[in-house]
Amino acid sequence: MTDSIVSEHSGGVALVTVDAPGSRNALTLDLSAQLAAAVEAAERDASVHAVVVTGTPPAFCAGADLAALAEAGEAGLRAIYEGFLAVARCTLPTIAAVGGAAVGAGLNLALAADVRLAGPRAKFVARFLELGLHPGGGMTWMTQRLVGPQQAAAMTLFGQPLDAEAAVRAGLALRVVDGGHDELLTAARDLAHAAVAAPREVLIATKRSLRATAVLARHGDAVDVEIEPQLASLASPEFAERLSLMRARIHAQP
Repeated sequence: MTDSIVSEHSGGVALVTVDAPGSRNALTLDLSAQLAAAVEAAERDASVHAVVVTGTPPAFCAGADLAALAEAGEAGLRAIYEGFLAVARCTLPTIAAVGGAAVGAGLNLALAADVRLAGPRAKFVARFLELGLHPGGGMTWMTQRLVGPQQAAAMTLFGQPLDAEAAVRAGLALRVVDGGHDELLTAARDLAHAAVAAPREVLIATKRSLRATAVLARHGDAVDVEIEPQLASLASPEFAERLSLMRARIHAQP
């Protein structure tokens, strides 16, 4: 079976799977390029409102392919990063469905998503220093932003892994989904439901505002960031239609 990125668009969700179970879904240069292309294809598909990234069990992603890593210069490293950076750049909401180990670059892939759901066997492991390797791909920035400096130091400098429950306590994962891989993917699709139901342009604008306001220090600056896209949404036919339906439901209540 050929290692590949398998992408399925259905029900408003793009399910993107790293399908290389023989290597525990380690990212080769080719797989990283395919992953970036799959995310970009989801963004171009007007029917897709959310992207779910996962790996074929038992692992989520064991990191970068060691042979590719050993031979990589700067261009090679950036090529390996390109897969998870496409997830990080994605204009659509993204969910990582992490059913097994997310290690090194695989941890970066999980961190790059907006939200992480963890299966019972999920594990989040930095492992860079264990290999005598400096972290890359923005791992130190993503980890500190999500779990704070102390937990990031524990993971990065002291090699502390987080299992599924610990990841939830640390704020790295939203929740643990009991069951197997199918249940994990069902939970991810259920989480994506509200995004699928929302107008796509408003959804994209809202994610853009989340990114812009995350770095602001003043409430008033956030108000300024949000005002233009909110005015645009107020003038949209989608808002007018939904407002009419809501008013009709309210008036129909006894």
